[in-house]
Amino acid sequence: MNIAIVGTGYVGLVSGTCFAEMGVDVTCVDVDKEKIERLQQGDIPIYEPGLDEMVLRNQREGRLHFTTELKSCINDVELVFSAVGTPPDEDGSADLKYVLSVAREFGQLISKYTVLVTKSTVPVGTARKVKAAIQAELDRRGVNIPFDVASNPEFLKEGAAIKDFMSPDRVVVGVESERAKELMTRLYRPFMLNNFRVIYTDIPSAEMIKYAANSMLATRISFMNDIANLCELVGADAEMVRKGIGSDTRIGRKFLYPGCGYGGSCFPKDVKALVKTAEKNGYDMQVLKAVESVNARQKTVPYRKLIGYYAADRQKTVADEEVLKGKTIAVWGLAFKPETDDMRESTSLVTLELLLKAGCKIRVYDPVAMEECRRRMGNEPFAGLIARHGDIYYATDMYDAVLDTDALLMLTEWKQFRMPSWGVLKKTMREPLIIDGRNIYDKHELAEYGFIYKGIGQ
Repeated sequence: MNIAIVGTGYVGLVSGTCFAEMGVDVTCVDVDKEKIERLQQGDIPIYEPGLDEMVLRNQREGRLHFTTELKSCINDVELVFSAVGTPPDEDGSADLKYVLSVAREFGQLISKYTVLVTKSTVPVGTARKVKAAIQAELDRRGVNIPFDVASNPEFLKEGAAIKDFMSPDRVVVGVESERAKELMTRLYRPFMLNNFRVIYTDIPSAEMIKYAANSMLATRISFMNDIANLCELVGADAEMVRKGIGSDTRIGRKFLYPGCGYGGSCFPKDVKALVKTAEKNGYDMQVLKAVESVNARQKTVPYRKLIGYYAADRQKTVADEEVLKGKTIAVWGLAFKPETDDMRESTSLVTLELLLKAGCKIRVYDPVAMEECRRRMGNEPFAGLIARHGDIYYATDMYDAVLDTDALLMLTEWKQFRMPSWGVLKKTMREPLIIDGRNIYDKHELAEYGFIYKGIGQ
């Protein structure tokens, strides 16, 4: 079976490579000539464990191809997947200009029955706009070529995307015709040997499932963070509470870990887009608005705990932020989660900006996101803050980051951060203060080493 995937970002490249791994002939298309040249040379532009080897293997075996022109392969494929970006617009809604651009090009090029499958995360109702854009191009050409549109939302977790694609919990496919359903069934048949579920729905429901799923997960995170903050005030332990409510089979344990907020390319964008979709349809998503508010506040918790410690014995004439001026703070973890270099909407970005505004010097370390951090720090508002208020040192390793520091903020739970040498840290740090934004450390163990420990909800 031959397919094309337009867009070689995270979703497009992972999807195309995994389809090729299962024997499908895949052509990945992108207008970015430099990116395509890099991919043709085996240079993978994104970080995802295991992806490099899989791309190279399928290129070598002739199942995975890269091009800048859809027209070079359109006559040979039965399905075209649209996996282009849907960045948030200024009002928080999803920007569909790239999705509709693919639809128009599809309408300009097809010469036989072909299905355009939307893989990008798009608001409910997008399929109607895509179908109208295709038909408008066919009318302009004066031809009557049959086509279908379908929705096949992705559910990939960064850092585990290959496993998620190859062994998914479910595959959701929204279709309008039996002909399109048959093609999608053929495509996914090799995966069905592993007995996972393909759920067929109408297209609006498929579009909604993606947003609803991410919004539910975001809601669980913000709910647990709200509970954790209350636990601190009333003397309860959020970890014990989490275990207690998670043992209820109606609730379950996943996504109930308190921490310093969610980030990334999906949850923040999708929650905002669903809120905006509701507003456009005259409905107020009150729960999701609260989810956003709680998450924004939660990203400031590590910084506020740091201020709380140093402000405890300050003179009353000194403002909260001024107690941190001149302090050197270590930050472990810059990516929004482990196993990725993605810093979009990360807690670290909020924390770094607050620390710089307070006049701190910062020593940072992340196993893979250092270059991404350098890139972001070169842009506003960070570039100006660095020049005016402080400095950022990019450490060579996790222990270099804590040298002569007044506190350590652990923001991303990378495996290598889980069992550090506390003896080395105690000798290296100027002040033995640990602020654990992900609750991965044992407060009793740290107390034995002489550390002051502050977690979330403890």
